[in-house]
Amino acid sequence: MSANHLGLPETISACLFDLDGVITQTAKVHDQAWKELFDAFLKERSEKTGEPFVPFDQNRDYVQYVDGKPRIDGVRSFLESRHIQLEESEVQQLAARKDKLFLDLIHRNGVDVYEGTIRYLHAAREAGLKLAVVSSSKNTTEVLRAAKLENIFDGQVDGVIAEQERLKGKPAPDTYLRAATILHTTAQHAAVYEDALAGVEAGRAGRFGIVVGVDRDTLSKELLEHGADVVVGDLAELLQG
Repeated sequence: MSANHLGLPETISACLFDLDGVITQTAKVHDQAWKELFDAFLKERSEKTGEPFVPFDQNRDYVQYVDGKPRIDGVRSFLESRHIQLEESEVQQLAARKDKLFLDLIHRNGVDVYEGTIRYLHAAREAGLKLAVVSSSKNTTEVLRAAKLENIFDGQVDGVIAEQERLKGKPAPDTYLRAATILHTTAQHAAVYEDALAGVEAGRAGRFGIVVGVDRDTLSKELLEHGADVVVGDLAELLQG
């Protein structure tokens, strides 16, 4: 099997995959954790200030402000959208609380994967391509272990590495560029797979060989507008032969 059979240009030698929403179905777990976090925060704030309680919108707010971003940036982005200013310590507390909610949910319910992506990963491996997972999550290793995928990737750039190396989060291309370096290749020879708007923006900003948008939530138009070269509903659609 060649890169062409994976829906890729022949010049591609490495595949860089986002985790949540592309490989694992933890995007919906993150969504639930963000919802629980901000609804509790907004309700408490409403009771103190008398402002109307407007709950976290799992469609608009999740996609626009937190999806694909480092946790702390997601908190800041959402608060800014509501014109809420907090002390940095309070922002940090919200981010830490979201992390705990997420871990509680995956420990309680486990981690589901997208079977089409698993087929694609194995096909890419058979084609001789290098594979890396790129995620803003500091829980990437734990999620991969829960999904029994910890041994399939040649490289990993996650929230822990991004913090240690001071890499900017998506939509900046830094984490994807770092993954390409780990796999001993360049951006033009690497493919990026993303379901988040910030993620495809990162792929475009880094000038990667191809940016594949994965539409899990009727966002095809937006993914294309933000930087995807092609959009599919499932990575298995790219497999040929």
